[in-house]
Amino acid sequence: MDLKGGKLLAIIVVIIVLVSVLGFGLWWMLTYNKMVNESERIDSQWAQVTNAYQRKFDLIPQLMNITDSYLNWEASTYANITNLRMQWAAALDSGDEQGQINASSALDAQAATIIVSVENYPGLQGVVVVQDLMYEVTGTENRIATERMYYNDYVREYNSHIKRFPASWVAGSGDFEPRRYYNSENAPPAP
Repeated sequence: MDLKGGKLLAIIVVIIVLVSVLGFGLWWMLTYNKMVNESERIDSQWAQVTNAYQRKFDLIPQLMNITDSYLNWEASTYANITNLRMQWAAALDSGDEQGQINASSALDAQAATIIVSVENYPGLQGVVVVQDLMYEVTGTENRIATERMYYNDYVREYNSHIKRFPASWVAGSGDFEPRRYYNSENAPPAP
C-alpha cells in the first residue's frame, strides 16, 4: 500500500468516525427531547385531571346548598365535604399528588352518599336546578375518568420509553425517573 492509499484510508476512517459520532449525538439529542416532551405531556395531563376534580369540588357544594334547603342534611356530611375541599386545596397548593388522590377518592365516596340521598327523595329530583347539577356532577365524573385514563396512558408510554434499551442510557443521564400511575385508594387491588 502506498502513501496515497494510506491517506485515503485514514480519511475514510475519520469520516466514518465523524458520521458515527454525529449520528450518535443526533440520536441522543432526539431521544432526550422526546423524553422531555413525554414528561411535559404527563404534567399537562395531570393538570387536566386536577382541573376536572376542581370542577367536581366546586359542583358538590352547589348541589349541597340547593339540596340543603329541601333536606335536613347531617352536619357531619357538610363538614366532611368542607374538610375534603380544604385537604384538596392544601394538596393542590403543595403539589402533593397522593394527597390530591386521597381527597378525591374520599370525595367520590361522599358524592355517592349525596346522589343516593337525592335519588331517595323524588320531590327533590323534580327540582330542575338539582337535576342540572346532578347531570353536571355525572358528566364531571365521566370527564375525570377519561382524564385519569389519558394520564395513565401517558405515564405508561413514558415509563416504557425510559426503561427500554438504549434510551435508558439517556434517561439515566438526564434525571428521568419513572412516574407514578394514578391509583385511587378505593380501587380494587391489581391482579
